[in-house]
Amino acid sequence: MDSPLRKIIHIDMDAFYASVEQRDDPALRGKPIAVGGGGPRGVVATCSYEARKFGVRSAMPGARARRLCTDLIFVKPRFEVYRAVSAQVREIFSRFTDMIQPLSLDEAYLDVTVNKFGIASATQVAEEIRRMIREETGLTASAGVSYNKLIAKLASDQNKPDGICVVRPSEGAAFIAAMPVRRIHGVGPVTAKRMQELGIETGADLRDRDMRFLHAHFGSSADYYYRASRGEDDRPVRERQERKSVSVEDTFFDDLVEEAALVAELDRIAANLWTRIEKAQAWGRTVVLKVKFADFRIITRSRSFSAPVRSPDQLAQAARDLLRAQLPLRMGARLLGLGVHNLEAEEEGEQGEQLALLL
Repeated sequence: MDSPLRKIIHIDMDAFYASVEQRDDPALRGKPIAVGGGGPRGVVATCSYEARKFGVRSAMPGARARRLCTDLIFVKPRFEVYRAVSAQVREIFSRFTDMIQPLSLDEAYLDVTVNKFGIASATQVAEEIRRMIREETGLTASAGVSYNKLIAKLASDQNKPDGICVVRPSEGAAFIAAMPVRRIHGVGPVTAKRMQELGIETGADLRDRDMRFLHAHFGSSADYYYRASRGEDDRPVRERQERKSVSVEDTFFDDLVEEAALVAELDRIAANLWTRIEKAQAWGRTVVLKVKFADFRIITRSRSFSAPVRSPDQLAQAARDLLRAQLPLRMGARLLGLGVHNLEAEEEGEQGEQLALLL
């Protein structure tokens, strides 16, 4: 590598929303709780580690979460509190570096190659940040420390909760080699399934495929997968640009034609999108439906409201209305997508900061 190795930290708050609720209400401590809606169309935004033992996960429909854990306690989100705590955490980050890239309210990348205290060890910086978070907010955070963003993010998940994982440059290739490909950033569920069908289960399997093979099966993503499988990632840590939209889409292995199947998949996509919207606080006035047909033709349809969409029911109903207006489909749908556009600016007027969300 021509440029000096960087020192990157990925900080991820542990079960952030749920941990804040348990901190603020002693009666919830040690109990399985889910932050989100517990009604028929409610979605789990996040849940405590006590709930995760039962298989409850983020973006899961509330009804299913209740079936998995009959003692599950649903708590209404308090995003104003989460934003305030997030601002506290980001202020701690800023004591060490100004090179901060928030991903959401509860996680961020930090470049501490050069830091304000002149600390040579990135591991020491990460431990100091975790200590300050614990002392000043009463919450815990996990950290991944490495020489690039790809590995730092994977490492932060290794020893959760309240853990740290350090991957040095000499260890990066082996770390990725042992990683299931489904966990590698940029490999979504559909791609992971395709890789599995091709006999690619781990980073080592991916590394063993040459560029010609990767181009043949993954097109324009081949270069990224080739480099990622070798522990290479040169993306810089930088302040996030203003978000234009938030969206979720899914590709199906069997084309969908029947209304019931289409609506069921769209409801699931809407639930996942709502989780992202709440996590990013990215409220938009325009709901956009995307349909890709079996012949790869794509259509988009949209509906705009006078005010931002503020409930999962409103989002799901708008999506169903847009879809039903296209029925019956001329041929099967191989992909459905849903997004919100025309995002509102925060009242403070700091648009550049608005959707960085003061992590």
